[in-house]
Amino acid sequence: MFGFDMGYIIIAGAFGLFSMLVSSRLKSKFKHYSKVQLRNGMSGAEIAQKMLDDHGIRDVKVVSTPGMLSDHYNPANKTVNLSEGVYAQRNAAAAAVAAHEVGHAVQHAQAYSWLQMRSKMVPILKLTSNMSMWVIFGGLALMGTTAIGGTIAWAGVAMYGIGTLFSFVTLPVEYDASNRALAWLKNKNMVSQEEYAGAEDALKWAARTYVVAAIGALATLLYFAMKVASRD
Repeated sequence: MFGFDMGYIIIAGAFGLFSMLVSSRLKSKFKHYSKVQLRNGMSGAEIAQKMLDDHGIRDVKVVSTPGMLSDHYNPANKTVNLSEGVYAQRNAAAAAVAAHEVGHAVQHAQAYSWLQMRSKMVPILKLTSNMSMWVIFGGLALMGTTAIGGTIAWAGVAMYGIGTLFSFVTLPVEYDASNRALAWLKNKNMVSQEEYAGAEDALKWAARTYVVAAIGALATLLYFAMKVASRD
């Protein structure tokens, strides 16, 4: 059991550190491009509203939310939630984030398949995410004393696999939202060439945080599967 714990700690620690490095780089990029002021003088909220209007979306509200990089689109109440560093700011970073979140609203309005799949997985994930580790550990502990231990452990692996699948389904959702945002910013001539380059770079680093999370989840899933298989 000690070896299992150490293996998990090493994987979690390694990807946790990598995630921190990428997140730190993202914050650095956001801070840098926050200094690139938009020539059109529009705030993040105004950028978001215009993109919604240009796509004919009238039932989504743009609201301010506390925190840094806490921006998100809520499909339940149809709100584009922009953080304090985006909502009222008038720079390339704010434009990129605001347009990205509206990209999710456009996906929702157009019934984008990957977003629909991701949304359907959320209720299942809520049930399995907090239980999977306990089920795996419990199953492994029982494998030495009862035949049902293996079944329990594999059930835990399957539950963890749902979270891993969710991480990978999230990737096309996030990349597509960024592509929609950048295309709109460029096609509508909302930003200068310098501003566009900053927006593109900021969104690339934001997407990399999801890539790291997905790879980390897959590595952990494979580790769990190998440990259970070795004990069968």
